[in-house]
Amino acid sequence: MLGQIVRSLGRMQQLSNGLKGVRLHQLLSKETHGHLQTSLENTRAISTVSLWPFSSQPRDFSQPNSSWSPEMRKVYDHYNTLCDPDTENGEEKRGPWRKLPSYNRSIKYAAGGIHLSKLIQAKARLFTRNVKEQGATFEYVVFVNKEEKRCVCVFQAGHLLEGAPGHVHGGAIATMIDTVTGTLAGFLSGPIMTANLNIDYRSPMPLGSVVLIHSALDRKERRKTYITCKVSSTDESKLYTEATALFVSIGVGHLFGSRN
Repeated sequence: MLGQIVRSLGRMQQLSNGLKGVRLHQLLSKETHGHLQTSLENTRAISTVSLWPFSSQPRDFSQPNSSWSPEMRKVYDHYNTLCDPDTENGEEKRGPWRKLPSYNRSIKYAAGGIHLSKLIQAKARLFTRNVKEQGATFEYVVFVNKEEKRCVCVFQAGHLLEGAPGHVHGGAIATMIDTVTGTLAGFLSGPIMTANLNIDYRSPMPLGSVVLIHSALDRKERRKTYITCKVSSTDESKLYTEATALFVSIGVGHLFGSRN
């Protein structure tokens, strides 16, 4: 389906290029001419698909909001400061840390992804970003260090994630581990899918608490990317969970293949 869409857009772009130099106002009314030009400009914007790096600008759900606790905001500010550029010999130099955006569909990381998300399963939403009420479920932000091949996620568990009374559901913790380790694997290896996830729950996590999810590259073997992970309190005095994950690199076509 995606291939057909892209080919159609490509033909439209060729038509657009062919119309350059033609005096359309001699053939069309002013209003029709304007609509056509708008359509062609939109077509050029989505005719090229590239799943990495980030290149579109949809809404970033990892920005601070009113549901964040003072602790969440404090830790966010700490890591966000690490993203500030350093000044060396009078020149600004970007540091090793960067904050990654978080959208409500993975396809929005692609060039033109905002438009594609309206064409391909338009009602679909990322599992961790599908509740409109701020603070109700997954509030998180990921910072990545490319040089050290690791990342840290600041996560605040909302009231709808309860498992045992007053504590976060183990499945919700697993979801965040999969999300964060997958984010790092994808950042380092391009398009990937989860192949294996091993989790050891060390201590119950109180509902509403703010935790750090540290993930780091263990090793890469051809198409396989191995990631380690631990979940701790923000001062790292309490260990909640440890995990290892395996991700396999895939071609983009696997994401849009036909279903039997």
